[in-house]
Amino acid sequence: MCFSWLSKSRPNDAHAVGWITFQIGLIFLASSAFISGIFLIISLVLGSRRRDLLFWNDPWNWPLLLSAIIMIFGCFNAYSGWLAWVGLCNWLPFFWAFWGLQPYLKTNISRRRSALLLLIGTLPVVVTGLGQILWGWEGPWQLFGGLIVWFMSPNGNPNGRLSGLFDYANIAGAWLALVWPFSLAVLIQHGINRIQRSLLLSLSIAIVTALILTDSRNAWGSLVLAIPFVVGPASWFWLLPILFLLLMPVILAVLPGIHSDWQFWARNVVPEEIWARLNDMRYTEERTLASTRLSQWGEAFNLLVERPWLGWGAAAFSILYPLRTGKWHGHAHNLPLELAVSHGLLAAFLIVGMVLALLITSLRRGVLNNTQIRKDESLRLIIFDRAWWTSSFILVVLHGTDMPFFDSRLNIAGWILLAGLRCIIISPKKIYSLF
Repeated sequence: MCFSWLSKSRPNDAHAVGWITFQIGLIFLASSAFISGIFLIISLVLGSRRRDLLFWNDPWNWPLLLSAIIMIFGCFNAYSGWLAWVGLCNWLPFFWAFWGLQPYLKTNISRRRSALLLLIGTLPVVVTGLGQILWGWEGPWQLFGGLIVWFMSPNGNPNGRLSGLFDYANIAGAWLALVWPFSLAVLIQHGINRIQRSLLLSLSIAIVTALILTDSRNAWGSLVLAIPFVVGPASWFWLLPILFLLLMPVILAVLPGIHSDWQFWARNVVPEEIWARLNDMRYTEERTLASTRLSQWGEAFNLLVERPWLGWGAAAFSILYPLRTGKWHGHAHNLPLELAVSHGLLAAFLIVGMVLALLITSLRRGVLNNTQIRKDESLRLIIFDRAWWTSSFILVVLHGTDMPFFDSRLNIAGWILLAGLRCIIISPKKIYSLF
């Protein structure tokens, strides 16, 4: 019965077994990159067979192909030595996955189902996270002989911040921010009864609660950012003013230079845990300059100037930054900078440019616009495509100040989202209107 359900909604040119393994991989993705990876690799191999459009014949793959050549060439003279070759695993297999998984995401229905499966797979993240913070659950927990390891640090990691089955709160926050648009889309979709909507509302509340408890500023911002995009431009004339009014106390509580009376009022309205975290007051005294994003970005620029074309090799920042500042950091907390430091300006330009082009092109195809949609079913589908675009956009924004892609689960999810954007652009069903 389970396999019968998984067989439904398969795109016409998707391999039958590959479609099933792809869905199983999505369900397990948040819980175990290893188990999910096995199923996704099977679907990737099957999805790459007998394709009408070969990898090198799709112009969207050309930046990835050229970037791969640059990355491999740069490894021969990399400062980080063998780590540079290992670091290619963060990129080259996913260039293939971007193309090989597209058959499973070609239709609106298959993308909606994929989004729902990612949401279902998030339940262990929410349950373990809330159990960790509210009831003191501790780990690590291991299942299937260690194939699944849930870290479950006592009271969260860092202390007091929800991390759940992930090893760090910011990663948990990034995952919850990624699925939040799908949760919102499920909640506002048409055609569900009151009982279903009540259950979905409970799930959304649990996700939002867990996201807030990660104490991740990026995740908090994503919580607000997703709402207008998923709900759609038709609602912006009333939704944006409401959001602005709701956020006004937070803005007054955080920004410097605000009149003292107004700021005093705002800080009495907004919980201190929120405004103190947003303006970094908790860490001002104990944090050195070398620990800040500005120092990391500045040093990344210096490294880039010294080796602009082929970079220093993957993981070089984690070696060089302590040598130059005396403070260890594993990455530059900005994906374009990290990519440029590791593999050079051209590779960074090609990959970042391709991602931005996917976002912009799908916007130009009207993915956020639903003014010409008449049927409820079509409206349900376009809501999930809006959520798909929003989730992709949020993940891109998160990589401006952090590097969640170093967690393999976020990396896999990110490339699946990008593959879905490519399919939205070439979707055979013209349900979108152009701007």
